[in-house]
Amino acid sequence: MSDTLSARLAGVHARIEAAARRRGRDGGEVTLVAVSKTHPWESIQEALDAGQIVFGENRVQEAKAKIPLLPGRARWHLIGHLQKNKIRAALPLFELIHSVDTVELAKDINRIAGELGLYPRVLLEVNVAGEASKFGFQPEKLVESFESLLALDRLEIEGLMTIAPFVENPEEARPFFVGLRELRDRLQSQFKVQLPQLSMGMSGDFEVAVEEGATLVRVGTAIFGHRSAKALKLSESPDTP
Repeated sequence: MSDTLSARLAGVHARIEAAARRRGRDGGEVTLVAVSKTHPWESIQEALDAGQIVFGENRVQEAKAKIPLLPGRARWHLIGHLQKNKIRAALPLFELIHSVDTVELAKDINRIAGELGLYPRVLLEVNVAGEASKFGFQPEKLVESFESLLALDRLEIEGLMTIAPFVENPEEARPFFVGLRELRDRLQSQFKVQLPQLSMGMSGDFEVAVEEGATLVRVGTAIFGHRSAKALKLSESPDTP
């Protein structure tokens, strides 16, 4: 099979469809978020031409530079940590923010959204594995905080997101995806709300995530290829003005 971007994209879609079928799901229930962070706008245009519509960016400043260069049919999700001083710039750019990771950040987004006249769609990031290096709510803390989050009148909370630990065997990530789904189910039951979205799974483990209920998978390397050393260094740098 040709190793073009279009072929890789088609391969990822086929794998999503197969994973969904294994659980009696329709692959159309799963949205592929093509993670375009550090990749040039020309590569994103190539993906658009191949039929990909939804793209995920980690850094507000990088997205702000790319988005005007691309057709309006592209849809943008923020999947990386959102710094408080970037909220005002981020809200008009992204249709969904995957990474609301504290009550304080949620309150700031709510306040600024009110000033801008917006109703941002958000997911709550959960640190299911309890890794010190990761952002996100601890599961029990999220349950404790959930009522106050629901009181934020501008936020449209649509579900949860997690980043599983890096593992060599994708099966080892399964318990973390199960944990996120079960937490979502608990919140829905306890607070009588609908949280339809589960953002979980990346290039190395997205098929397992789909099997466990993912509605959004964040896949970059399997579509765009590996990033250069320069790009990796950029991705690790803070999102400065």
